[in-house]
Amino acid sequence: MKNRGMQLGIIVCLISLLMLSGCGKKAEVAEEVPLVKTEKIAMGNLAGAANYSGEVHGRYESQLAFQVSGKMIARHVELGSTVNAGDVLMEIDSKDIVQNVNIGAAQVDSARAQLNLAEANLNRYRQLYEQSAISAMQYEQYQTSYDSALATLKQAQAQYAQGSNSLGYSKLVADSAGVISAINAEVGQVVSAGQSMVTLVKSGELEVEISIPENRLEEIKASKQIAVSFWALNNVTVTGQVREIAPMADKTSRTYKVRISLINPPDQIKLGMTANVAVATGDSALMTATTIPLSAIYQTGDVPQVWVVKDGVVHLQTVTVEAFGDNKVKVMSGLNNGDFVVIAGVHKLREGQEVRLLEGEGK
Repeated sequence: MKNRGMQLGIIVCLISLLMLSGCGKKAEVAEEVPLVKTEKIAMGNLAGAANYSGEVHGRYESQLAFQVSGKMIARHVELGSTVNAGDVLMEIDSKDIVQNVNIGAAQVDSARAQLNLAEANLNRYRQLYEQSAISAMQYEQYQTSYDSALATLKQAQAQYAQGSNSLGYSKLVADSAGVISAINAEVGQVVSAGQSMVTLVKSGELEVEISIPENRLEEIKASKQIAVSFWALNNVTVTGQVREIAPMADKTSRTYKVRISLINPPDQIKLGMTANVAVATGDSALMTATTIPLSAIYQTGDVPQVWVVKDGVVHLQTVTVEAFGDNKVKVMSGLNNGDFVVIAGVHKLREGQEVRLLEGEGK
């Protein structure tokens, strides 16, 4: 009987422990940090603006070519290579050019010999003329021969200099620092003088080329705010400025080419990147406004608010909104570039609550 009572006591203790353990687990679940979905704010992401897709170009692009014809025997650059002023890009076979230079040198020597002979004859007959041993007409003939020999020497020297320059033209040299954006010839190809070999985009100013319809010309001319974002660079927005508008429309697309200069672009921007150009219309403020999902708005009264995550904790932030549409809302003020805003389950959070972000967010 006594043993049976002890067994019942042990069973009761075990049940109590299990119940306490279950309560602890419930408490742990209740205290679990919630996982939230957020969106990083990028100022200038204005859906209400006029948006155009474009491509990053260099402002100055040079088509480099040889100044002489020949067979290309070497290429020292690849597509995308960075070069400095004076770097040799390509070379053509210079054998024929060397022979032309040798011919020019020989012609100079021959002309100099003829000049020396003409000068000696002129000096000799000058003495005879001064002694009245020959007529003035004979003396003038030797003077003319000397002048002709001197002119022939100058001509030969000029041709030799031209040939020497051609020898230097057998190497295609970069005239400035930049990036090779196109290569139009390969080793073994016979090229002619003036034929475009490479395209060199000079280092310095970057810009985006877009195409706009004719009914938007006046709008982009009058716009004072342009924001440029990049498909490959999340949350990178650069201020743009219209530099050039084509005077004529493209014959095929009937659109106008517009060049947008980038003001202080970051180093991450590379040639050929795809860009989106947002042009402010009316009183839009591109660089101080953004769009967020409508689900991010937390509003219990007349003041719209959003949950902003800072250091893993959510805080309510009052915002000023302007336009609604397509499940988006335009926020005019209250948010800063780079803020993380909760966009789902906003009514389940409380001020100062600790939260977790999805993997990949918060960076």
